[in-house]
Amino acid sequence: MNDWNPIASVYNPLKAGSIDGTDLEPHDRAVWRAMFARYKPNKGVVGDPLLTLYVAHLNPQTTEERLQEVFSKYGQINRLRLVRDIVTGFSKRYAFIEYKEERSITRARREANKLVVDQNELFVDFEQERTLKGWIPRRLGGGQGGKKESGQLRFGGKDRPFRKPISLGMGQFQDWSGGAREWDRGSKERLDRGSKERDDRHTQRERGQSTRPHERDPEWGNRGARDERDRGREKDSYREKYRNSDREREDRRSSDKHRHRDRR
Repeated sequence: MNDWNPIASVYNPLKAGSIDGTDLEPHDRAVWRAMFARYKPNKGVVGDPLLTLYVAHLNPQTTEERLQEVFSKYGQINRLRLVRDIVTGFSKRYAFIEYKEERSITRARREANKLVVDQNELFVDFEQERTLKGWIPRRLGGGQGGKKESGQLRFGGKDRPFRKPISLGMGQFQDWSGGAREWDRGSKERLDRGSKERDDRHTQRERGQSTRPHERDPEWGNRGARDERDRGREKDSYREKYRNSDREREDRRSSDKHRHRDRR
């Protein structure tokens, strides 16, 4: 918790898929794909990565000339590349802009982020591919940010930084990885204890011993026997009551028959 930072210094797909960077298992298939991806940055990319901006959420109609016009006011631009589909030639809605000076890129990142260009709000940040260790692009399940609130968001970047984890105690947070093992050990002990008790009851039944605690525990004394006698007396009283009611019903029927004959 002491070294927690909302911005990731090293890219980890598992942590990037977690809102607070504490997930122990991936929550979607894209994170699985990013964890097993073997991605290497494109060696054909030229320019200084520390002076290169990443510009996203562009309008599909935005052109290189329009980007040159907007971003040249922050400083002198060395290179500008709007990424396009190699088949259709349509814009993929993101671009890379390399400045000549560090103060220019710092100013552009600060002032151009969330700037509206051609009715679209831009997202501007430093290039991550060559500067963030372990970087996995979005097409392989990695990346950062995202707009789908239902899932597949990536955290740890400027667009969506990590949220501070809820502190449940330093010891519990640090030993999080061992919690599952402790839980499994406790569950196994409970299962072993339950199976032993069942085996003991089965053995007592085979020997003809009672499995009820009040009959085998001397601390209960004669309480169990008294309860059994009381239940027996109650049953006898119920039987006698039903017998008497049956006799009264038979006597009533016989009297009704004699009365009917007398009327005839």
